[in-house]
Amino acid sequence: MRDRGGGWVAAQVVLTAAVALSALVGLGESTASYAAGGVLLAAGVALLLESGRKLGRSLTPFPAPVPGGTLRTEGVYALVRHPMYLGGVLVAAGWSALFESVVGGVLTVALAAFFALKSQHEEARLEEAYPGYADYRRRTRWRLLPFLY
Repeated sequence: MRDRGGGWVAAQVVLTAAVALSALVGLGESTASYAAGGVLLAAGVALLLESGRKLGRSLTPFPAPVPGGTLRTEGVYALVRHPMYLGGVLVAAGWSALFESVVGGVLTVALAAFFALKSQHEEARLEEAYPGYADYRRRTRWRLLPFLY
């Protein structure tokens, strides 16, 4: 597990659980927070499902690619190189908004920073595994968030 990046996965689980638990210290619920949270949650879940569907058998929580996996560059992967991470951040942001949790908001920012670091580590491994990854990276400018990063 260590060779595939198990530490990254463990940290991701802890951060995600912390965001989920942040609902316990939320400020409450309002119509605006429900609406914003619902939209963000729905967008994040949709992005996670579509990204996972596109990856198929290449799907893994580890930064190391699945042996014998396939590089995906179409669909959501043509817009951003790590759409699953973006989906995770959107879900965390939606959850935090839903419960008006400031702690959840801070943890969502921490999760986004974590995914930025994990994606850097992952991209080095993807470049080793897939000869076309460097070209894909040049074509698909945005790592995590379209038009920003």
